[in-house]
Amino acid sequence: MESSLIEKYNVPGPRYTSYPTVPHWDSKAFSIEKWDEAVNYAYWSSGREVSLYIHLPFCESLCTYCACNTRITKNHAVEERYIAAVLKEWELRLTQIPDPVIIKDLHLGGGTPTFFSPENIAKLINGITKHCLIANDAEFGFEGHPNNTTNEHLEVMYGLGFRRVSFGIQDFDERVQKLINRVQPFKNVQYVTERARAIGYESVNFDLVYGLPGQTNESMGATMEQTIYLNPDRIALYGYAHVPGIKPAQRSFEAQLPVAAERAEFYQFCKEVLTLADFHDIGMDHFARTGDKLQTAAADGTLHRNFMGYSTQSTRLQIGLGVSAISDAWTAFSQNEKVLGQYYRRILNNEVPDFKGHLLDQKDLAIRQHILNLMCRYETKWHEEELNLFGLDMNFELLESLQNDRLINIDAHGLEISKEGRPFVRNICMAIDARLNNGGVKSFSKTV
Repeated sequence: MESSLIEKYNVPGPRYTSYPTVPHWDSKAFSIEKWDEAVNYAYWSSGREVSLYIHLPFCESLCTYCACNTRITKNHAVEERYIAAVLKEWELRLTQIPDPVIIKDLHLGGGTPTFFSPENIAKLINGITKHCLIANDAEFGFEGHPNNTTNEHLEVMYGLGFRRVSFGIQDFDERVQKLINRVQPFKNVQYVTERARAIGYESVNFDLVYGLPGQTNESMGATMEQTIYLNPDRIALYGYAHVPGIKPAQRSFEAQLPVAAERAEFYQFCKEVLTLADFHDIGMDHFARTGDKLQTAAADGTLHRNFMGYSTQSTRLQIGLGVSAISDAWTAFSQNEKVLGQYYRRILNNEVPDFKGHLLDQKDLAIRQHILNLMCRYETKWHEEELNLFGLDMNFELLESLQNDRLINIDAHGLEISKEGRPFVRNICMAIDARLNNGGVKSFSKTV
């Protein structure tokens, strides 16, 4: 990436796991009744198949780079109360959905899902699935911390149907790990990776982050060398999201953050290494080996993106369980209470713990599909009626700039992202984001 382009386009912008993005939701028109209608429509249009995301927020220590909704404690007595609350929430949500529910996709995120004991995770998953059918091609995945994912975790979760595991690595350099309070020896990562493969997991993913404090060209080189040695199937290469206004702990290392040009250099280097190691750039931040299901989906045009990231599974209904979790019924979004105490209170009162939501209008739905196309296929096509619906809300100045810089090709029929433009996909999506263009930039991380 040219330094002039980095300087030009390195602005705050959404990551587009949804459209509209959460800061631009309008909850005024949202109601439980309208949400129920959206859920029913999505359920039937999905062939009764549902994706499930379960948020497990607890961590034993605070990773200071992290922008997720977490709860820090070493008291594992919290596990049983939380699992009981999530199972109660699932029972409440099942009253909104006709029988039978068919689980197509299930993902455990956090926080640290492996904070929970294998026994309690089994209690959770068995409690969820006893009410449902499981699709023949269902995919179950979870996020694991290399320091506390045990052999028992891996074996028990494999027995529960999990075949995908994602390990949060971030960086292998010890100095960087200390700066972000995420120290995990290479041997721990090697152990869980090799054990997962021996047990039979079909896909092992590593999360890596570039732009962290203390990173250098040398440290990034060593991290990539160790990563390739361990041979994961997928890699999520995230740009560090610096949002100290939301996560004050990030201020502890502000002076040691690399500048935008260094971040871009790190990304370009990592991408070149991954390409040489037979990884394919399948979408924003994500790489997969030849033959991996994500790579195949990207190649044949069936790749999907939702709040859980890129996926081979596509349903019109995604239910989020747990504190702060987000549900998606395609024409509507709903987010749970973000404060744990409030979440517990709502569950105890036998209330579905919705905190806020958004009902998508026709313009939202059109733009949502086009952004999804750009994120998953780097191109999108539109017809005249659609263009009349949202065309006036495009950022024409930005589009012209992107076109002049040869990052996109745009005409009356659609938009295609050039190979050089792929690292700027967030900026490109921003150009057609009507809510952003009319409502201003919120608290987003930088795009490059």
